[in-house]
Amino acid sequence: MTKMFVNLPVKDLKKTIAFYKALGFSFNPQFTDDTAACMVISEHNYAMLLTHQKFSQFSAKPIPDAHETTGVLVALALASKEAVDEMVEKAVKAGGKEPRPKQDYGFMVQRTFEDLDGHTWEPFFMDPAQVQNG
Repeated sequence: MTKMFVNLPVKDLKKTIAFYKALGFSFNPQFTDDTAACMVISEHNYAMLLTHQKFSQFSAKPIPDAHETTGVLVALALASKEAVDEMVEKAVKAGGKEPRPKQDYGFMVQRTFEDLDGHTWEPFFMDPAQVQNG
């Protein structure tokens, strides 16, 4: 199984960790220090939250302001519509923003939130029964 690590630059690592802990995420202490935090999304998926200085060690390109530009949309498949609503409500309560209303496509419900640094996350629930029926 391939593991995926999404690397995201963050301005304030401590505040970012607190934000994601409020959403229910845990962190792997083995890969967490004052410059980086390994957020566990699932058994094979992680987000590396890197200070700007640490992030710059991996890329010579300038770090964009995610409040102004979108470079990536991180979609998370969740177990239910309620789980989608719960995650976004926790994100907003913890200081994130919901930039657009919930999208209901019938077979799928999607919401969007921006974290403290403006990174866009899109939790969604796709109903397997409706997908199988076309």
